[in-house]
Amino acid sequence: MTEQTIGSRSGRISTRTADFATVQTPIGPFTAIVDDEGAVLGSGWTADPEDLRTVIHPALRPSQLRQRDSLGAVTTAIVDYHRGGLTAIDEIPVRQRSGEFLEHAWEVLRKVPAGNPVTYTEFAAISGRPDATRAAANACARNAAALFVPCHRVFRIGGGLGGFRWGLPVKRWLLDHEGH
Repeated sequence: MTEQTIGSRSGRISTRTADFATVQTPIGPFTAIVDDEGAVLGSGWTADPEDLRTVIHPALRPSQLRQRDSLGAVTTAIVDYHRGGLTAIDEIPVRQRSGEFLEHAWEVLRKVPAGNPVTYTEFAAISGRPDATRAAANACARNAAALFVPCHRVFRIGGGLGGFRWGLPVKRWLLDHEGH
């Protein structure tokens, strides 16, 4: 598992201070929190960074947040994605921690291409556990790095949206934006 994508089993201790920035998007404010190496720890459609800080795994959760006007490449990717550059988010490093299956599932999610969403059942299968649909849904629910780990690209059999931490109207907008 590489730090570039999801995380590390290295036992990294929580970041003391992390930076955050909020960007206005067509579907509302979007905030990202990054560690001292620029990896996204948490992100989503909120103006309140505390909404995000609390969902970051305790081993990575920063004790303090510092507001910035921009997070460089992360902010650029957020803006570019919402303007139509759907692959702008693909190379942004993300750092999340959990059990082996969830970390693997989050890596798999990063490979689901824009415009080609999958069902929870398909997501379970491509994650290597075809009988673990609930575990696949749990990976989406526990994802702290929305957009960069695109859990919005997973829906129910039959086309139902399923759940989404940031609301179903946001999920529908994202899927429409990506051409589904």
